[in-house]
Amino acid sequence: LFSIFQAELGLNEHHQNEVINYMRFARSKRSLRLKTVDSCFQDLKESRLVEETFTIDEVSEVLNGLQAVVHSEVESELINTAYTNVLLLQQLFSQAEKWYLKLQTDISELENRELLDQVAEFEKAEFTSSNKKPIIDVIKPKLAPLNEGGTTELLNKEILRLQEENEKLKSRLKTIEIQATSALDEKSRLERALQDLQLDQGNPKDFSQAQDLSDLENTVAALKSEFQKTLNDKTQNQKSLEENLATAKHDLLRVQEQLNMAEKELEKKFQQTAAYRNMKEILTRKNDQIKDLRKRLAK
Repeated sequence: LFSIFQAELGLNEHHQNEVINYMRFARSKRSLRLKTVDSCFQDLKESRLVEETFTIDEVSEVLNGLQAVVHSEVESELINTAYTNVLLLQQLFSQAEKWYLKLQTDISELENRELLDQVAEFEKAEFTSSNKKPIIDVIKPKLAPLNEGGTTELLNKEILRLQEENEKLKSRLKTIEIQATSALDEKSRLERALQDLQLDQGNPKDFSQAQDLSDLENTVAALKSEFQKTLNDKTQNQKSLEENLATAKHDLLRVQEQLNMAEKELEKKFQQTAAYRNMKEILTRKNDQIKDLRKRLAK
């Protein structure tokens, strides 16, 4: 199912994890709102349905009050969902604009029944499959910083590139060390041969060997220069890598703090919503009015 979903929407593994995170957020908000609606009906049963018989006017009044509360609750949720989607789009567009990208959307595809059915099947398989862990046990991936998403991604790539380059420099340095050692051995051998032939300095062969020695010394000097340059490059790259890793660690800690604050905000009880308090006030006023009317009728 994952391969089908990925092929249909063209998502890689990272982006699919982002989709799963958003679906988990939407499911939690939906569950909270449904609990609120259920509580509206439960409170109505406990507070208003206390008599055995009701008149038509009383039933109409009860239903009208319930309709107003549920209508307000559903409208509030729809508005909140729309605003939430706008914030999500704002995050995506903001990250794209940092790299001078222009994203486009196709609103008509939002009502494509085939795609909606695929998303529904994906959600069912992802959150209700018996082969998967419960949602609460799923390890949540750390979110990238909203304002530095593109920078962090490129930073990670740069860190990987520097690590690979560092390994190449280490291999190259080892090769140069071997070459330098071999050249020094060859130089020592030629110096000993030159000392043995110093008694016969007029021999053309000695001149040739001296020339070879001079060439070898130049080669050794060039190898030493290249070795020093490679060592300096390695030191500079290592320092840059350490600075990039420290920056990435600070970004990770900041995102962890933002995630903890968001999780605490979602744990607030649904009884604290404005719609719930409004419903309680309406029901209390109606109950007082009914009691007053019944006392007057009894008199």
